[in-house]
Amino acid sequence: MLVSVTEESYVLPVLEVVPETAEACSFVLGVPEGLEEVFAYRAGQFLTVAVPSALTGAVARSYSLSSSPAEPGPLRVTVKRSPGGYASHWLCDHVRAGDHLRVLPPSGIFSPASYDVDLLLLAAGSGITPILSIIRTALVAGTGRLVLLYANRDRESVIFGDVIDALAVEHPYRLTVVHWLETERGLPTAEALQAFAAPYAEWDTFTCGPTPFMAGVAEALRALGLPKARRHQERFVSLGGNPFEDASVDAVGPVQVTVELAGESHVLDDWDPAVRLIDHLEARGLAVPFSCRKGDCSSCMARLVDGDLRLDANTILDEDDLRAGLRLVCQAHPLTSHVAIRYE
Repeated sequence: MLVSVTEESYVLPVLEVVPETAEACSFVLGVPEGLEEVFAYRAGQFLTVAVPSALTGAVARSYSLSSSPAEPGPLRVTVKRSPGGYASHWLCDHVRAGDHLRVLPPSGIFSPASYDVDLLLLAAGSGITPILSIIRTALVAGTGRLVLLYANRDRESVIFGDVIDALAVEHPYRLTVVHWLETERGLPTAEALQAFAAPYAEWDTFTCGPTPFMAGVAEALRALGLPKARRHQERFVSLGGNPFEDASVDAVGPVQVTVELAGESHVLDDWDPAVRLIDHLEARGLAVPFSCRKGDCSSCMARLVDGDLRLDANTILDEDDLRAGLRLVCQAHPLTSHVAIRYE
């Protein structure tokens, strides 16, 4: 099912969720028939994703595509948990195959003009995501040589390590990969990066990673005299406003809800996301507590055990209550394909 939510945003099915490391996962997204041109993309581009939030309705976050437009297959975006990052944790904890994500079409300018030139690629952590898309595309669609420096904390944190190493073995004359592990070599300094990049000072460069890493790369490349036109960095900045704020953030399709009430567990299917949870429970014969039905009291309150909910109105629960999982059932709509609540 395809739902066009605004003029430029769409709900896409999640075909698969692939664990990449303990901290990162990839979401494989289907593109419905008729939207192939809308979701055509260039290597290095990203999708902006609507992440539901009980606090704000939805937040918008951008995640790079790790798939390649030069290879057959669905879209794939890769997300790494960031410390204190609500959106990345929500996606990795809640989204499963069969769910849907609301996204804007591909965007971004972090793409080579030609794949027939030599490219120096410098990545750290999840910055490998757009870089991998560029590597895959260049190996299929171009003739240039590729050198990748990939920095990570340790071997366990290397995203796509096996994929990248396999590509280097398959294309030994075009792709060279150097892994820089902090546990073995410390953090890459500007001086070390300059020494590494020096033999490739005539190549175009593409850099993505944490801010300190990109700052070190920028310092190193400037010291080598690379003109700005040959130094490309991917930077995600806070969006000026929320492109999804005027659209519904309900789940798509019927939802299953599990309810623990008075010591008994009830599993109810076919919850229409447009229907408030209290109305669905009552229609299925459950005598759930309530009073005002307006979100102004806590009589209907239950604790969220699994999934997520948004609230039409709420004047009683503060941010600590919401983070603790408390929700007003009389105002609740699903944000995920399965929701579990417990009345206490």
